[in-house]
Amino acid sequence: MPKQILVTGGAGFIGSNFVRYLLQTDPEVTIINLDALTYAGSLENLHELPDPARHHFIHGDICDRPLVDRLFHEYAIDTVVHFAAESHVDRSILGPGQFIQTNIIGTFTLLEAARQAWLTEKTVPLEQVRFHHVSTDEVFGSLAPGDPAFTETTPYAPRSPYSASKAASDHLVRAYHHTYGLPVTLSNCSNNYGPYQYPEKLIPLMILNALHGKDLPVYGDGKQVRDWLYVVDHCEAIWRVVTGGQPGETYNIGGGNQPTNLEVVHTLCDILDELAPASPHRPHRNLIRFVQDRPGHDRRYAMDITKIGHELGWRPRMSLATGLLETVRWYLDHPGWIEAVRKGSDLQKWLERNYSQRGGNP
Repeated sequence: MPKQILVTGGAGFIGSNFVRYLLQTDPEVTIINLDALTYAGSLENLHELPDPARHHFIHGDICDRPLVDRLFHEYAIDTVVHFAAESHVDRSILGPGQFIQTNIIGTFTLLEAARQAWLTEKTVPLEQVRFHHVSTDEVFGSLAPGDPAFTETTPYAPRSPYSASKAASDHLVRAYHHTYGLPVTLSNCSNNYGPYQYPEKLIPLMILNALHGKDLPVYGDGKQVRDWLYVVDHCEAIWRVVTGGQPGETYNIGGGNQPTNLEVVHTLCDILDELAPASPHRPHRNLIRFVQDRPGHDRRYAMDITKIGHELGWRPRMSLATGLLETVRWYLDHPGWIEAVRKGSDLQKWLERNYSQRGGNP
């Protein structure tokens, strides 16, 4: 079983939830958390961890090979769970360079360090090591309304700089397994939501804008379809794959739902109407504004999660309705986190840059 785990991007949204989940779930693991603390990563996400003595935070870049090599040796790393990535499609359209650097070069750097430590220097017995790469459903492209859901064998067809960079990193990870025998697993997940999500993404942006009476910008007609995965369910699925998945295999992880973006926004507005009855902005649906669509916006994603269910016995626990309710409650209960994230990032500047050109008022 994994003991010394290098988590990359563990101060980000999914990574910090995974750190929290793992410290609560497995009392035997030690986590070495490597994060560059770019705009979406924050130490605010790591406050009040369970059993923090088993968590070691390292401020650094996954592209820094000497640093990564040192961590493999100093902590006798036996498992890598690789979250670190630039992940916002809109940012990749306006500035793709950082996506290439982090998502491709960063993954390559980690793979080379793992190959050196595990296969050449044999710092840990090979049967005890695992490199798990966290990826996205966006590598598969877009589905038409009647198309079957993505499976693990769906051909790749990335359509944005973000998804293309993640597709490239997926191919690298598989290549290191087939070429060098590096024990790897991969997972491709659908849209995550839940606590600690940076407020540039749809769900937290809608919640926070609605609370402040700002426009709720919805791209195009709002009928883009997504599968929504509660982040804690995702963390559980990843750990199942890390501890039970077959080396070289890929597992799709999804929430088992397919609402339109507009339906999600309507649900959030209705929850806020109920949970914030004194809000001067009720009914919050009146804040919705349709804005110019994203260039090349994928119309529909859907995930077939049969494989992970059959092989590893995983299913999502959280329904979308309950998950959205819990998420809204979390943001309402954590105004200090919201304020800290707003102050410590370029959030407002980014929102103005992204939405003003689409006719929105963020």
